[in-house]
Amino acid sequence: MTDLMLRYFREKQQKVQSEKVYETQCPFCSMQCKMQLIEQKIISRKQYKTIGQDNPTSEGRLCVKGLNAHQHALNQERITKPLLKINGQFVPVSWQVALDTIQERFTSIQKKDGKNALSVYGSASITNEEAYLLGKFARVALGTKYIDYNGRLCMSSAATAANQTFGLDRGFTNSLTEVPNTRVIILAGTNIAECQPTIMPYFQQAKENGAYIIAIDPRETKTTQLADLHLKIKPGSDIALANGILKMIIEANFIDHTFVSERTHHYKEVKDYVTSITMKEIVTDTGITEKEIRQVAHIFGSEPSGMIFTARGIEQQINGTETVRAFLNLLLATGKIGKRYSGYAAITGQGNGQGAREHGQKADQLPGYRSIENIEHRRYIAKVWGIDEKDLPKKGVSAFEMFEKVDQKEITSMLIMCSNPIVSSPNANFVRKALMKLKFLMVVDLYLSETAQLADLVLPSTSYLEDEGTLTNVEGRVLLREASFPIQGEAKHDWQILCEIANKLGKKKHFSYQSSEEIFDELRLASKGGKADYSGMTYKRLRKEKGILWPCRGENDPGTVRLFEDEFAHDDGKAQMALVKHDSLKQKPTLTDDYPLFLTTGRVMSHYLTGVQTRNSSALAAINFEAYLEIHPQTAKIYGIKDKELVRVSSEKGWIIVRSQFSSAIRKDTVFVPFHWTENQNVNRLVDDQLDPFSKMPGFKLGVVRIQPL
Repeated sequence: MTDLMLRYFREKQQKVQSEKVYETQCPFCSMQCKMQLIEQKIISRKQYKTIGQDNPTSEGRLCVKGLNAHQHALNQERITKPLLKINGQFVPVSWQVALDTIQERFTSIQKKDGKNALSVYGSASITNEEAYLLGKFARVALGTKYIDYNGRLCMSSAATAANQTFGLDRGFTNSLTEVPNTRVIILAGTNIAECQPTIMPYFQQAKENGAYIIAIDPRETKTTQLADLHLKIKPGSDIALANGILKMIIEANFIDHTFVSERTHHYKEVKDYVTSITMKEIVTDTGITEKEIRQVAHIFGSEPSGMIFTARGIEQQINGTETVRAFLNLLLATGKIGKRYSGYAAITGQGNGQGAREHGQKADQLPGYRSIENIEHRRYIAKVWGIDEKDLPKKGVSAFEMFEKVDQKEITSMLIMCSNPIVSSPNANFVRKALMKLKFLMVVDLYLSETAQLADLVLPSTSYLEDEGTLTNVEGRVLLREASFPIQGEAKHDWQILCEIANKLGKKKHFSYQSSEEIFDELRLASKGGKADYSGMTYKRLRKEKGILWPCRGENDPGTVRLFEDEFAHDDGKAQMALVKHDSLKQKPTLTDDYPLFLTTGRVMSHYLTGVQTRNSSALAAINFEAYLEIHPQTAKIYGIKDKELVRVSSEKGWIIVRSQFSSAIRKDTVFVPFHWTENQNVNRLVDDQLDPFSKMPGFKLGVVRIQPL
């Protein structure tokens, strides 16, 4: 054997001997793909690679974000010590100093301004255990009613619509395994190919099996390319389209009269309204031809099974709740829910967008999807928490409304966990100015985000590689994320941080947990008997079964694959159809001479939310390093804009500067800007702060702007 061969085998042996494998799952989208991080030490250098692991949802697939997620977790720019702002500069301090500071500031602020002067802003990216504990922390340790979270800006319209219509919100009423066998699919305002790439094979299989796919989007995307029919709708006119489809379903007599009669309310009122509308009105409002609307109605109405998927495109509007309800009317009228291969799915955005809204982070909610205003629900949770029901705060306000309270100086201190609201909120300039009015701002994060830079104190949190816990994916499947990677520096888990603060505030007996599993066991009890019942789940079961769909009401309960087979979750077991008028949006943004173009926003595949994590991944940052304005070439010509040049985009709320990107795939009256960037590229500076009256969702997907070359 030659020296070269010997050296090769020695290096290979050394490589194998030094390999470490860490089980985890992707921290980004709601698919929550399972994966392994493999650490290989070659001589003195470590290198990493990520591989997918088989699981019931993504079946071992990963996208570009998951493959590179470890880069942000291992980035040397991560915060690894508490940082206290002294004379305008961040200075590393000990945890003892940080906790003493929190105790002194929180106590003095509440003594002077009242208990509700403190507030908590949470996240849909933290674990179920941490979301649960954050709600308990706000109400028990701080005694404040002011808690809400960034999921209010993501899933709230779909969740509210499902609760109003069905009496229950679980993102999918069925499991993903049913998608390949359905006969017709409507994708309303969702670009799954770029937002949830590992879900795409289910839809590709459906198409191979003969399903007819209809996509509704003002842009041509990688998702619309899969569709048999793409309806390039005028932004903000989705209610008119849904009503038009229902009108033609009724006229063609595709109604499931038995289902409607036995299992729904209000069909007659809905029918009377939609049949009174003329198709001329609908065509004018939507920009979709009568022929296309009739085609959708006949295909969806005549097929024995069908599914409707909605996402931010129709939900992030100031009538998003009613828009979703208009589409749910189609399912109910045709009886396509509660049975095999038929149902509704709201494509959750954030990694724990489902679980984070179930266990108490929302202003109006208690664990198990209980209502904070229901006396029996309050009594039950108070008993679990070991407090008097009278000491449990009442309902607060939604996420953006908390910033209005800050601006009005009713809230004077805020704890923000794993969120970046000065980038993600509508009217972002206002949110920045409001936060600067706080007496004390504390942020828990991995990095000095744009929001963290405004803070008085920043605490270092652990990453997805280090923080064990459960998350609930797009299907409503609860998964256990293993996390055994060494903690970086002095970072602590979010739940540990909350427990240590509570201890300093004299609430140790309510926050004496030693592990995430111990918190989960209390969450199980708190959710027992609620709509989102996790009581039958244990870490042992979740490891063995690779996830369980809720509700799961006992340890012998396999979980619930399909909802509403026999009845809906309203008290009488029936669903509520909704009469939704075209003019439900009283202050709908309209084109004017000053603002002649519609603006819509969305994602790109390589980035996630405000980019705090993905912009700190070198591989992902290199794919998309700046924001852009997608614009039709003919529209650009009208405004004297050239391809790839800087453009100033203005609305009544502010302005940004982004680079033009010509595309004939977008409507000529519409421009698109992704939302992952900050400062002068932050498109949310342009978004109005009017809110949906039901869900309190801002209208990210519909604004009006003017453009000019820079």
